[in-house]
Amino acid sequence: MATLWVLLAAAVAAPPSAVVFSSHAEAQLFKRKQPEERAQKGEKPQERRGFFQRLFGIRKKEEPEEQSPRTAKRRSADGLPGVSTGLAGVGGGAVVTREREPEVAKLDNARVVLVVGDFLASGLGEGLVEAFAQSPGVRVVARSDGSSGFVRNDHYDWPAKIAEIIAEEKPAVVIAALGSNDRQQMTVGDNREKARTDAWNAEYQARAKAFADNVRGAGVPLLWMGVPSFKPGAMNADMIAFNDIYRGVVEQAGGEFIDIWDGFVDENGAFMPVGPDMNGQRVRLRGSDGINMTAAGKRKMAFYAEKPLNRLLGSAVAPSVAPAVLDGAPVIQPLNPADIDRTAPIALADPQLDGGGHLLGARVEKPAAQPLGIPVERLVREGIAPPAHAGRADDFAVGGARPVATAAPIAPAEPQPLAAAQDTTGAVRN
Repeated sequence: MATLWVLLAAAVAAPPSAVVFSSHAEAQLFKRKQPEERAQKGEKPQERRGFFQRLFGIRKKEEPEEQSPRTAKRRSADGLPGVSTGLAGVGGGAVVTREREPEVAKLDNARVVLVVGDFLASGLGEGLVEAFAQSPGVRVVARSDGSSGFVRNDHYDWPAKIAEIIAEEKPAVVIAALGSNDRQQMTVGDNREKARTDAWNAEYQARAKAFADNVRGAGVPLLWMGVPSFKPGAMNADMIAFNDIYRGVVEQAGGEFIDIWDGFVDENGAFMPVGPDMNGQRVRLRGSDGINMTAAGKRKMAFYAEKPLNRLLGSAVAPSVAPAVLDGAPVIQPLNPADIDRTAPIALADPQLDGGGHLLGARVEKPAAQPLGIPVERLVREGIAPPAHAGRADDFAVGGARPVATAAPIAPAEPQPLAAAQDTTGAVRN
């Protein structure tokens, strides 16, 4: 019986077609040539199986081919057109891509939105190009210098050059984004002043004011976008102080300040590299250095500027605007905050408490003083309460107390005789 099992095992282990070699050298040569011939034919190398695998027909599972990370990354970038705004490896989320709509052809008389400033202005310009890609009546022009600011006027003097740029581009509105490079010493007269000293602040504010006055002097509306927070903590205190200067300067010149600070910080006011984009999706907004913006961050900056730009440009932002409409459409000038009418507070002296019956802004002459009439008017206007009735709970008279009026006694009513009750029992009477 044992011999039978050995013969059976040998028969199973033997290959289907046995090859007999005359020498050991020929057998080794045959073994070396087999893989080479199979590789040339494109066949996979033959899997070596053991005794039990041959006996019971067990085969290994084929594992899928692994791609190198570089190949997979290249394929995802080439196979998905658009801009990648998702988070690769952040929070375990997959990379989310959004399709960028192709830009339509712009009209010859399209309104020009001129974006000026430093590297943030360059990113803002890219975001605005995407924002108005479907508006043939709006063309975005970015004139920026990444290393510029108000401090290094020897490198680029914005107050002196902005008038020349406006005359060249003929914009309908100017939007500025400056200040990110200005945390440095500034030459004031013959001295080098450190950042945010009294002399530094006075000179810096004067330069920012000269820039805003030159833009408004050209008759062009001015929008000024504030600087966002940055990853280096020492920068944020200075950026907040810069935003206060920009806000005061642009509002004094009749422009509008756009505050984007809250869009790039978390609920605790700290720097936020990852956060919601303009659609509420969680994406990476800032670069690895914590200073530059990603594509999603640039688009979010433009989102803050869209509302005031739409108000100033009017019908030019429509996707189907005609050239004739732009020829006669005026550019809306921003409102001066001092000219805005405000509703007066409701006075408690108004008996009707309706605030009046005239429209806001109407010049209404005050009526002549009228004598007080009903007691409630005296109570509301002068605080004089009507006299209390004698004997009432609110009568607090002391000294010569008022006589308490007493009611006349009521005589008791005489009892009336009761009528005999009718017997309805039907009982037999004797």
